[in-house]
Amino acid sequence: MAVAIGCRTWVVSGGNIPTVSHGEEPEFTSFDQLCLLNTGDGDAAVELTVYYPDQEPVGPYAFRVPGRRIRHVRLNDLIDPEPIRLGRPYGCLLTSSVPLVAQFQRQDTRLPGALALTDALGYAGS
Repeated sequence: MAVAIGCRTWVVSGGNIPTVSHGEEPEFTSFDQLCLLNTGDGDAAVELTVYYPDQEPVGPYAFRVPGRRIRHVRLNDLIDPEPIRLGRPYGCLLTSSVPLVAQFQRQDTRLPGALALTDALGYAGS
């Protein structure tokens, strides 16, 4: 039996998907991404709500993370209930049915010939 590690609530406050990319797609497309680790045996039912500075929150975006697996979710790829706005600041609230570990990652290829990759753990709520 696997040990479930992490929290059921995570927050990321510094989202902003770059609007410009340089290089071959999809490897060098600028993105924001959630990296989720489920160390428990059961699947995680995950919901994501996105907050903007000038409108009501959008969501939930729903997906699953299988037990004892990782899942990387590119926020650029989320379209239902609506696409995440590019080039605009946002924050997000992630809730899970089981404990997860959540890491935030950004790839920024706005400058030709340059690649910036940033990682940060989300804020663990509970």
